[in-house]
Amino acid sequence: MTATLSTELSNTIVDPFAYQDGDRIDAAFTEIRRTAPFARAKPDEYDHIWVASRHADVMEIEKRAGLFANSPRSSTVSPAATQDIVRFLTGGESNLIRSLVAVDGAEHKALRGILFPAVTPMAIKRIEENVRRIARTYVERMLAMAPECDFAEDVAFWYPLRVIMSVLGVPEEDEPYLLKLTQELFGAADPEMNRDKKEASPAEALQMLVQTNADLEAYFAKATERFRANPDDAALNSLIANATIDGEYLTHRQLMGYYIIAATAGHDTTSNTVAGGMWVLAERPDLFARLKAEPESIAAFTEETVRWVTPVKHFMRTATADTEFAGQQVKEGDYIMLPYQSANRDEAVFDDPFAFSLDRKPNRHVAFGYGPHVCLGQHLARLEMRILWEELLPRLSSIELAGTPERTRSNFVCGPKHVPVRFGLA
Repeated sequence: MTATLSTELSNTIVDPFAYQDGDRIDAAFTEIRRTAPFARAKPDEYDHIWVASRHADVMEIEKRAGLFANSPRSSTVSPAATQDIVRFLTGGESNLIRSLVAVDGAEHKALRGILFPAVTPMAIKRIEENVRRIARTYVERMLAMAPECDFAEDVAFWYPLRVIMSVLGVPEEDEPYLLKLTQELFGAADPEMNRDKKEASPAEALQMLVQTNADLEAYFAKATERFRANPDDAALNSLIANATIDGEYLTHRQLMGYYIIAATAGHDTTSNTVAGGMWVLAERPDLFARLKAEPESIAAFTEETVRWVTPVKHFMRTATADTEFAGQQVKEGDYIMLPYQSANRDEAVFDDPFAFSLDRKPNRHVAFGYGPHVCLGQHLARLEMRILWEELLPRLSSIELAGTPERTRSNFVCGPKHVPVRFGLA
C-alpha cells in the first residue's frame, strides 16, 4: 500500500511561509519521519511527489544518480502551472536556468570538470590570505557600527559576496547590482527580496525570475566578451568563458547557467549560514565564551552551523525507471523531494538534532549534498566561514540579540535576512 501524507503535511513542505517560520517546517518533517518517512505528498496546485525525509534515503538517492536524475523535471519544487510556463519559455526544458544542478551524466561531468581543479582544498588554500584580508575589512566595518548592527544585512550578505566575486573576477563596484539580482533570484516569494517588492502569485514570481535572469545573462554576456578577448587564468569567470566541450565553447544556456550558479549560489548559501551562526552566538553566551576560549573549536562550530541552517532546503530528483525504494513502488517519471532540512534533523543520525552542539562528532550532515552532485564550492565556503569567525570573535567582548531575527520566505534557499545584534568590543 502506498504511504501518503495528509493534505496539511503535503502543503506545509512546499510552503515558503513554513520555512520562514522554521519551527513549523521542522515539526512537519519530524512528523513525516515518524509516521511515513518515504511517502507520497499531494500538495494543492503541485504535481504529486515522493518525500524522502530520512538522512539515509537522501544519501542513497543522491548516490544513485543514474536511477534518480536531476534533469527530466525541475530541480526545485514549483507549482505545476509554472513548470508548464518554464518549458514553453525554454523550448521544452524544465529549468529556467541550465546549471550544474539541472544536468546529469556526461554533460554534468564535463561542466563540473571546468572549475573543479580551481576549487580543490589545495587550490583554495592558495587564496587563504586574500580571504583573510577580505574578512578583516568586514570585521572593521562591523566594529565601526558599534554597539549595534544588523549582522545579516551589514556583514553576512557582503563578505561572502566579496570573496566569490574576487575569485570569479567580478569588479567590486558591480557587487551591489549582483547582490540585488541574487536576492531576487532566491527570494521571489518574499516581498522584501523579490524584484517588485510585493506579495506575488506563483505566476508573478516566475515573471520576476524571468526578468532577473535576463539581467544576469546580459551582465555575463559582457563578461564573456571581456574574458575571451583577454583571458585571465586567475579568474574563474575566464575559465568558464573559455571552456570547451568536445572542442566547442559551451552553449549559451550552459554558459549562462554556469556563470549564474557560480555568482549566486557561490555566496548566498554562505551568507545564510554565517548569519545563522551569529544568530546562535547571540542567543548562546556560553557558546560565545567557549569559542573565544577555544579558537580551535571554530572549525566544528562552522560545520554545525552548516547543519543547523541547511540553507539549501531541497532538491528534486526524477526516477528514470520503475524501482522499489524504501518499501514503496516508484514508477519511471516519479518526482522525489530530497529535503535536506529533514535529513539534517534525523533522530536516527543526530543525537538531540534540534540542539546546536559544538561536540557533534562525526557531523554527518548533507547540507552540501552527496554523491556526484555534491557542492562544488564546499571547500571555499568552509574556508571563508572559518576565517571570518577567527578574525571576528577575538575583537568582541559580548554579543546579544538587539531585536527579532527574520528568515527569508522561500522553500528553496532560506536563511536569516535580518539578525539585529548588540555587541561590545574586546
